[in-house]
Amino acid sequence: MHVQIKKSVTFAQQTNKDMAQLSKRLTRLAPSATLVMSQKSSEMKAQGIDVINLSVGEPDFNTPDGIKESAKVAIDDNWSKYSPVPGYPELRKAIAAKLKSENHLDYTISEILVSNGAKQSVCNTVLALIDDGDEAIIPAPYWVSYPQMVKLAGGEPVIVQTGFAQNFKMTATQLEAAITPKTKLLILCSPSNPTGSVYSKDELRALADVILAHEDLFVIADEIYEHINYTGRHESIAQFEGMKERTIIINGVSKAYAMTGWRIGYMAGPEWIVKGCNKLQGQYTSGACSVSQKAAEAAYTQSQECVEEMRLAFQRRRDLIVELAKAIPGLEVNTPEGAFYLFPKCSSFYGKSHNGKTIANSTDLALYLLEEAHVATVGGDAFGDPECFRMSYATSDDNIREALRRIREALLKLE
Repeated sequence: MHVQIKKSVTFAQQTNKDMAQLSKRLTRLAPSATLVMSQKSSEMKAQGIDVINLSVGEPDFNTPDGIKESAKVAIDDNWSKYSPVPGYPELRKAIAAKLKSENHLDYTISEILVSNGAKQSVCNTVLALIDDGDEAIIPAPYWVSYPQMVKLAGGEPVIVQTGFAQNFKMTATQLEAAITPKTKLLILCSPSNPTGSVYSKDELRALADVILAHEDLFVIADEIYEHINYTGRHESIAQFEGMKERTIIINGVSKAYAMTGWRIGYMAGPEWIVKGCNKLQGQYTSGACSVSQKAAEAAYTQSQECVEEMRLAFQRRRDLIVELAKAIPGLEVNTPEGAFYLFPKCSSFYGKSHNGKTIANSTDLALYLLEEAHVATVGGDAFGDPECFRMSYATSDDNIREALRRIREALLKLE
């Protein structure tokens, strides 16, 4: 009797076969490096290792009590039904009032769309404006998701290198040189993740002049770090004549009010774009969480003292981490003007080794710091700048001191 022996399939082979069945859309995307490092950090913590996590951009403060109380009232008042796709009118009115009082910009509620976090607001806009083959200009360093969103829409990210020497800010000359007949969008983040750089009014005006000279070129102005600003006041590119019609402002409550988990962001822009995004959002998520919207409404309408208190704490931490990082031989450090990130240049360590581990790039350096110093950071490769790495100082002063002490010791071991 002939017995057929069935060949076993390894887990890796089966996994590769399964992955091959995923859509081409997904195979174009890379995983988020910040989330990958945060996951590695969590796994080490679960093993009992004392890891200081400087990889995630999340305020360590609790949501202010007044906002939480408003959410509790909303629950008791049965704000528990499906919300309108663009957001409750009361919240959009509060956002419009904020844009008027703080930014001197006039928006109606029909020009505002509330989404499940500012991340969805950015992605909505990209998907609404980018067709196959369209180009989106993205200054590097950039937030890791911008190029991936453009790829998801079938577009081509056009990366413009800025770098340490020009404080990580794109010039008008660079913008002009990057524009082609296929250019549809510029994605600009100020204050910046990952660098903390802030564009001045004059710098934004120069960029606006270039944009206005090119018909049908739009800009996503990601202003989610607006209130974590150490320059005196926030400047929006939408303020210049003719730019409101070309600008989609992205903002939300996550950073300024320590409400990351509440998942409320918004876009403010030309009504035709907002209507397009409303149509898109209505098909794949619908409206944002009802209770979170009532909490966000409270954030915008209650006292803003909490915002300033957190900003001052971040500024103190900025000064501390800059001082400590500048004292580490081999690191080049600028002084961020906003957000809560430090993006030092670390390329002087490339080619150096310790215990058989050689540092070839910033990703290697981040992994080395995680394993050797038990400090989680993120390599600059993920942000489009392979010479630097990112540290978040959205943590306590004691954590910053201890993390930088460990980093210094680990880097001094490389030779």
